[in-house]
Amino acid sequence: MKFTIANLGQTVLRYNVPLEILKQLTNIYRDKVNQLPLANPQLVGKINNEKSFFYEGPDVPAKKIYPHNFLSQYVINFYYQVFDHYLNWNRIKDYQCSLSSVWINKMKEHEYNPVHVHQGTLFTGLSSVLIVSIPESYGVEYSSPDQPLNGQLTILGSSSGMFANIDYQPANIKPGDLFIFPYDMRHTVYPFNGTGERLTIAANMDVFFDPIKNRGVT
Repeated sequence: MKFTIANLGQTVLRYNVPLEILKQLTNIYRDKVNQLPLANPQLVGKINNEKSFFYEGPDVPAKKIYPHNFLSQYVINFYYQVFDHYLNWNRIKDYQCSLSSVWINKMKEHEYNPVHVHQGTLFTGLSSVLIVSIPESYGVEYSSPDQPLNGQLTILGSSSGMFANIDYQPANIKPGDLFIFPYDMRHTVYPFNGTGERLTIAANMDVFFDPIKNRGVT
């Protein structure tokens, strides 16, 4: 499985998703968009159109949140495979994974995701962001056009120091790029201006493991 690495104290791994996975997810959204539950009640994004593909957790009647699944077993298996790869590459042992939620964000002009972290049924786990489509342009950069931030995914590290890698703004993002990182890594998506849509799919995978057993594992 091909991937690249960003090390911010914790690692962010960047994968390229097989075309068949991307097509299946896109087709679900296209064909079942009116059946998909709203994801907004459990999310912090300042985004009008957020729909849920998968949720495995407790009922929350006040927010109309109930377990559901619109994914094929093929897609679910892929998520387990790629999250397993992340954990194995990071030498985590004796863990158990459980897919918690999968949802799609359809971001338009001026919408954004504030700095936040994720959680599922557990506080320990992994998040992911899959790029489905991006606008032809994120619009005018009102200053510093040589350092564009419009529509930019930024993942924030917790390391410190003068020469530390503090944050990660992946360059040359394209459809099919998948970023995986721990629940407690803060991240954000800046707003953009102009026409077009930014379509991304997020997934949370709960990971049960013993941090004591994994301390100092090589």
